[in-house]
Amino acid sequence: MEEYINISHTFQPVYNDKSRILILGTFPSVKSRENHFYYGHPMNRFWKLLAVLTKTEQPVTTEEKKDFLLRHHIAIWDVIQSCSITGSGDASIRDVVPNDFTELLKKANIRKIYANGNKAHELYMKYVYSNTRRDIEKLPSTSPANAGYSLEKLKEKWKIILSELEKYSDN
Repeated sequence: MEEYINISHTFQPVYNDKSRILILGTFPSVKSRENHFYYGHPMNRFWKLLAVLTKTEQPVTTEEKKDFLLRHHIAIWDVIQSCSITGSGDASIRDVVPNDFTELLKKANIRKIYANGNKAHELYMKYVYSNTRRDIEKLPSTSPANAGYSLEKLKEKWKIILSELEKYSDN
C-alpha cells in the first residue's frame, strides 16, 4: 500500500489580464510535479485536445504551453494548494487546502470556469465556490485514468469551450 504524503503545489497559475476562461484541475500528478508544469504525464490528453479544438499545433515545451494558453485567452490552475495524496490518484486526496482565487479573478477577466474532471468540480464546489460565487462547468477529465473517453469523445464534450474561445481568439 502506497503511503500518503502531504505536498504543496509548486508552480503558479497561468493567466494574464486577457484570460477569459479558466480551466481547473485538481492537483498536479507525479509527472506534472516532476516537470514543474500542468498536465505533464505523456498520456494526458489535455494539450493534444486543446490543440485539436483550436486547430493549432500542439505545444511541447513549458514556454510553448504558456504562450499557447495566453494566446487563446485560457487560464489554468488547480483547485488544491496542498493535500495528502498517494501517487497521482485523485481518489486518494485528503487534507485539502484550496488555492485562493481572489487575485486571479481580480486580475483576469474570467467569463467561464471549467473543471477538468469530476473531482476538480467536486473539490471546487466543496472548497472554493462559497468564496468565489462563480459557477463552474464540469468537463470529462483528460487524464489517462479516464480511459472510457477517447480523444474523439473528449473533443465532443470539450467543444463547448470553443464558443468562449472564439469570442476572444487572436487567430
